[in-house]
Amino acid sequence: MTPLPRRLVAEFLGTTLLLATVVGSGVMGMQLSGGNAGIALLANAAATAAMLYVLIVLLGPVSGAHMNPAVSMVMRVRGELRSLELVGYVVAQVAGAAAGVVLAHLMFGLDMVQPGDHVRSGAAQWLSEAVATFGLLLTILVGAQRRPAASPVLVAAYIFAAYWFTASTSFANPAVTLARSMTRTFAGIRLDDVIGFVVAQLAGALLALPVARAVATSPNGEPQH
Repeated sequence: MTPLPRRLVAEFLGTTLLLATVVGSGVMGMQLSGGNAGIALLANAAATAAMLYVLIVLLGPVSGAHMNPAVSMVMRVRGELRSLELVGYVVAQVAGAAAGVVLAHLMFGLDMVQPGDHVRSGAAQWLSEAVATFGLLLTILVGAQRRPAASPVLVAAYIFAAYWFTASTSFANPAVTLARSMTRTFAGIRLDDVIGFVVAQLAGALLALPVARAVATSPNGEPQH
């Protein structure tokens, strides 16, 4: 197994690049489309999905390419991470996400940190985040059993779709959610709305565990763990 420090560097780097993509593509999309939110969302979804594919392929063999505390939490529940490793992963992911937002701001000549002002609250938004994160974890867990080589494509494709079928545009990641409260750009969220998103995301992630066990069965019908 890769030593923990190397895995944490991979998680930090991956989450940094992921958030730089999420925020930067949102800014570029709005600029190039003259403020058309639909076109900006399409650019945002495509860029994020593409970057996810690259990061999972490159960093998956090093750290698992979680880049998401919800994913790491589920892996801890499954016994694939120890508690100390989980703490390290989450710290690296949150720090990397914040660094990615700052990097995107600097690339576009914006203030390094901006309090988010995009209202994202209410039952529909919370349900959307639970569904988005549930689907992401289901994709990861079942994909690892059924089509491990295709996991990067599966995750990227799911996130691209979830941008469009969820009312929240599929944050599906507590570190991403917290970091996006640091920007007033297209990708932002109010800090007050972060806790609702994170609770919904963790609930959706945990719900995916028993469902994945139920559907990921071996060819002879026996559950795979």
